[in-house]
Order: sequence, then C-alpha cells, then structure tokens
Amino acid sequence: MTNIITTDCLTFTVPLTLKAHHRAQGFHSQQSNLEQAKRVYLNTLAVYAVNFYLRCLGIETDLEASDSWNPVMQILANTADLVIKDQGKLECRPVLPGEEVCRLPPEVCSNRIGYVAVQLNQQLTEAKLLGFIPTVAAEAISISKLRSLEELLERLNPQELVPLSRWLQNAFAPGWEAIETLLFPPQEELAFDFRSGSQAIHFRNHTYPTTNVSQNSAIVGVKRGKLLHLERFGEQVALLVGLVPQAAPTMDISVEVYPTGGQTYLPRELQLMVLDQKGEAVMQAQARSTKSIQLEFSGEPGEHFSVKVALGDVSITEPFLI
Repeated sequence: MTNIITTDCLTFTVPLTLKAHHRAQGFHSQQSNLEQAKRVYLNTLAVYAVNFYLRCLGIETDLEASDSWNPVMQILANTADLVIKDQGKLECRPVLPGEEVCRLPPEVCSNRIGYVAVQLNQQLTEAKLLGFIPTVAAEAISISKLRSLEELLERLNPQELVPLSRWLQNAFAPGWEAIETLLFPPQEELAFDFRSGSQAIHFRNHTYPTTNVSQNSAIVGVKRGKLLHLERFGEQVALLVGLVPQAAPTMDISVEVYPTGGQTYLPRELQLMVLDQKGEAVMQAQARSTKSIQLEFSGEPGEHFSVKVALGDVSITEPFLI
C-alpha cells in the first residue's frame, strides 16, 4: 500500500498521489477562468487529503455530496467542503508554503461544523493537516490559533453519552466503578484533604455552593469513578463524577481527579476541564504539586457536558448527559 499517514506532534501528512492530481486536473479543465481553475485545483487537493485522513480513521464521508466535488458549484462558490455523514460540512482550506494565515471566502464562513487548514508543499506532493477551528469570526484564521486534530476527531467521532441521572437508580455505564475499588483508603477518609475549599463556583449565570456528594447526607447523591490511562506518559489517574439532586430540576455535579498507584500527587501540569455542549471550556484547573483537583457546578436533566483530562498533547474526554 503506497498511501501512508505520518504523524508529527499535532499534524498529519498525507501524500498527494496521481489519483488526487487526476481528479484535481479533471475539475481544473472544466473551468474557463484561469485563476478560478487554479483555485479549484488546490481546493480539490485539500479536500482529498482530509477525506483520505478521516476515512483511514473510520469516519464516514460523502465526497460526491460535497459542493467541492460538484463542477457547477465550483463555478458558483469558492468552496472546499467535505460532507461528514450525518453531521454536516467540514471546510478544508488550502494553505500555501510560507503563509501564516488560512484565508476563507465569505461564502464558507457559516454553515460549517469546522474548518481544517491544509498546507500544500511547493511540489504539491504532500498535504499537511495543520489543525482545525470549530467556528470563525473573520475571513482569516491565524495558523497559530488552530486547535489540535485530536479535538477534531473527538467532535467527529463522539463517544456515547454517559446518562448521569440513571445513576440515581443504580444504573451505571460500563467502566464506572464504586469509589472504594479505585481509591484506598476509602474516599470518605480522604474527603478533608481533597476538598477544594468552601468557595462558590459560578456556572450558567448562577452561583452554587460547593457540596460533598454523600449517600449519608440528608440529600442522597451518588458518585462513581473511572481509571484513565494517559499511556504516552505512563500515567494513570482516577476520574470521579458525583451527582446530587437539589430543588427540582437542578442537579449539583462534582468532577474530581486523584492520583492512583500509590502516588501522592497528580502528574504536574495535568489539566481538568469541563466543556459545554459546543466543546468550549467553561471551567478548568491545572495541577502543580497537587493531591487532587475538584470542580463543581450545576445543571438540569437533558443538558450535555464533557469532562476533559489532559497532560501535554494527550487527552481523554468523557461526555455526559444529565
């Protein structure tokens, strides 16, 4: 097999084969305007590279349904879209050598699930996927502002949501275990050391006091944990998520990370983030010489959020449905 994907730190390089150039040349020849023909050629190579990359990772695309693969639409709009099945259009914009920004025509600055910058080399033999951004507010994206392709894959290949409210009926998702099986000594003996303080957390335009999740308190709550393996660094931490019903329909939620394997402290610079439904971080904290991290907020049934644990360029994201 001659097609190879190579990985740098946060980029992916795809070879531009004769097949890719044949398709680009075919579209190029149907354009009457020379500048437009060049633009279509480069757009085709960028879309080809992103499509090849995503298909290799098992993400379903539909090239034939994309405007960028339609000769009529190529005349009407400067588009480099790629249809992702059941999700929407991903814009794949070419970046030439030496350029520090990825430029966007006005017609593609909306109705997209994201934008990928694809750098083409001088010989047009390789395309490097530099990163992505979910939305744009201007017609140029600074290359330095691009997000990791790992985050793009998380968006395009989402995990099954963990239904938190069902935990109150003792119906737990696979992998979420009782606290005593993950931490020793038992969690209640560690509660004082691992408290983040009595400060209030602001979320969703409300203020909620911090609360311990306890099945012995007047308000019955539940807490479960899951081991997360940050394999490149040889690290493992325990993620704990707790749920306490308050005045209907509000639920207080706690998110914590603890060291495991006899370690006293979390890995230095480990980050814990709470993401909203758009994948934007609304709360976050970072370990220094830290025994644990805890974040608390409130939500209502039917709302989605995710918890992201990151160390360097390795991250694990767990999605939840309240």
